Amino acid sequence: MMGIDWLRPGIFVGSALFALLGVAVFWLCFLIIDKLTPYKLWSELVEKKNVALAIVVGAMCIAIGLIVAAAVHG
Repeated sequence: MMGIDWLRPGIFVGSALFALLGVAVFWLCFLIIDKLTPYKLWSELVEKKNVALAIVVGAMCIAIGLIVAAAVHG
């Protein structure tokens, strides 16, 4: 049984900090990859509606998210 152990302030704050750290690392990785590509990912996805690139970027986001989650989890 899980109980309410996760409601303790220390555990809750620690989880929130790790979540924010994970999002920050994920966004940083996205910006680095955006700088490495020869075109702007965001404008290509939003303005030109490039579906093939959207699928590739989505897969990249899932992969980066898994790596960040594994690194934060330990």
